[in-house]
Amino acid sequence: MPALLADALLPAALAALAMTAIVALRYFAASGLFAWLTGKVHPGKYSRLGAQIGMEMRYSAISAAIYGIPAGITAWGWREHGWTMVYLDLGEYPLWWFPVSILAYLLLHDAWFYWTHRWMHRPALFRAAHAVHHASKPPTAWAAMSFHPLEAITGAVVIPVLVLLIPIHFAALGLVLLIMTIMGVTNHMGWEIFPHRLVHSGLGNWLITASHHSQHHEQYTCNFGLYFRFWDHLCRTDRGLSQA
Repeated sequence: MPALLADALLPAALAALAMTAIVALRYFAASGLFAWLTGKVHPGKYSRLGAQIGMEMRYSAISAAIYGIPAGITAWGWREHGWTMVYLDLGEYPLWWFPVSILAYLLLHDAWFYWTHRWMHRPALFRAAHAVHHASKPPTAWAAMSFHPLEAITGAVVIPVLVLLIPIHFAALGLVLLIMTIMGVTNHMGWEIFPHRLVHSGLGNWLITASHHSQHHEQYTCNFGLYFRFWDHLCRTDRGLSQA
């Protein structure tokens, strides 16, 4: 029996380990790319933040494991047991569902993030966990995954739960993860990468970019969203854009 159990658990454990490596590589590649770009566009912006960036990398490496383990087990369950609603055949659902599923995942992830983020700002939880993320003053491209393990858990469960409940094509899921990565990094760079005309447009009034999220890191009690400003507008926690 122990041998059978070990044979059953080993593939799942290897999948979790492999996904942890993938998440870590994705973090270092994306954050490294935008940190390099920051150096080109704003030379010296991170030059005095070496100790802080080291802290951000250490916490992010831990977060990579916390994100990678459930993601890897879920991927293994999909491949070996069909646990999830991820599909490969585009004809399995109407073509219109491909973009709609991406939007649905982003909206649901955004809602989850908004409310768990506000929860993390309750005094006891802030001191115990979320203060780690706000120790990045100012945030850098390396801060996107710099979370206390407790906070990382709240973020790590989202996509594994969604793929169990809502159908999504494999490529659409890849686009969701790409958007999640790019927005997570660029929102923390400390400067605005998107065009001024977009950020200050009617559409920009509903999208979150670095100008919006930097305001959160400056004032703490506002701008809690991830992708969209819907919940911040609805709950009157939107304080506009940072002037920094």
